[in-house]
Amino acid sequence: MILLLSYLKIPKDLTEASLSGAGLSMIAAFAMLFLFGMEFNNYLKITTTTSVIVDKSRDGDYLRIEFNISFPALSCEFASVDVNDIIGTARFNLTKTVRKFPVDPKLNRAGPEFHSGPVPNIQSHGDHFTVDQEGAAVLTTENFDSYANSYPILAVNFYAPWCYWSNRLKPSWEKAAQIITQRYDPDVDGRIMLAKVDCTQSQDLCRRHHIQGYPSIRIFRQGHDVREEHGHHDHESYYGERDTESLVLAMEGLLSASSGKGVLALDDKSKESNGTLKRPAPHAGGCRIEGFVKVKKVPGNLIIAARSGSHSFDASAMNMTHFVAYFSFGRKLSWRMVKEFRRLAPYLEAKEERLTEGAFISEHENITHEHYLQVVKTEVVSLKTNEEYKLLEEYEYTAHSNVLQTRQVPYVKFHYELSPMQVVIKENSKSFSHFLTNLCAIIGGVFTVAGILQSMLQNAIGMVKKVELGKQH
Repeated sequence: MILLLSYLKIPKDLTEASLSGAGLSMIAAFAMLFLFGMEFNNYLKITTTTSVIVDKSRDGDYLRIEFNISFPALSCEFASVDVNDIIGTARFNLTKTVRKFPVDPKLNRAGPEFHSGPVPNIQSHGDHFTVDQEGAAVLTTENFDSYANSYPILAVNFYAPWCYWSNRLKPSWEKAAQIITQRYDPDVDGRIMLAKVDCTQSQDLCRRHHIQGYPSIRIFRQGHDVREEHGHHDHESYYGERDTESLVLAMEGLLSASSGKGVLALDDKSKESNGTLKRPAPHAGGCRIEGFVKVKKVPGNLIIAARSGSHSFDASAMNMTHFVAYFSFGRKLSWRMVKEFRRLAPYLEAKEERLTEGAFISEHENITHEHYLQVVKTEVVSLKTNEEYKLLEEYEYTAHSNVLQTRQVPYVKFHYELSPMQVVIKENSKSFSHFLTNLCAIIGGVFTVAGILQSMLQNAIGMVKKVELGKQH
């Protein structure tokens, strides 16, 4: 058979150049180029397979929640970030991965980062006795500045008569004031004064010094702490023990430090109490809270509220209006990883983060805000060899918000629930050998069809010529 094929001759009419043959050859060439382009484009085209499967997370896996939320009327002094979940895990006042910055009512940063430190654990909240004579000076909006400018050290107890903790502190504060007055006569010594402010009577004064929890003991220093820059006051807050002896020791420690004699008693005691005795007071009445927390992958809550074990809050005066700069689940992807993610899942261009850049306004005080979030995980499996891009994870969520009014201290709650299902987008591999096979099929097929058409065309032309010759004869 091979020997026979080697002696076959191509018909003479197929070897002769003709106008019709040239046209057919050009059409065949264009057809091959067109089909080659389509096949090459299909080879380069990214194809993916999308499936929905049961979430593959294991017990013990954690989910990262990142947030940046501003509260124009919640002080950083008492703002607490808490998390809890359905299986009983509860953590309060997270500070390791959470940062707080004081902000003014327009949400502009109003000072350095507020370092709240660990929650003060006050053992003694006051003495159990009654005081017949009051020793602390009574300050109001009218005479506060006069006192502040008259004494190098002014320690002020901002209190509310209805507050349980204020009433516990009252006898020891009055007794401490009497002792300090006897030892350091204001008319003779004039270096220190203990005073008090009733925040139900002097609301503007308490608001000016960003008092939100009762009682709040502030320490003002003449010419240093009593100054106002763009509405910000710079002074200190006292968080130490509240019995008479501790208060007197703390006040005398301030005097020793100001005169350069001995070591500041506040600092000594602060070391013993893990730095909870004295801290800078907040520079403004608002707070921007940013950072992240890691939670178990079960339904849970992230709660932001004013909390303290030794202060009371006036729920009717608390405003939980907040602005969400961003609120997201999962670790942030680099721009290269985001580019790879969008390459494989272009229809996920707009990531669903319903709370981001949202404003949630309380029409009046004592309003609690609750946000219910449903979270879905998406995994993208890439064919790239780089481990960083092989498996990409992204979380999207929808949000439904609600407000309610209660008699309790208001708060902001983010309740999240993760879907038990996850979306998997997998990039399909392309075989280069398959591409070459298709390419050969295109070339061979076009040549075959072109040859058949050329043969049919030549036969038709031959038949026409014979008919014409017959008519001539």
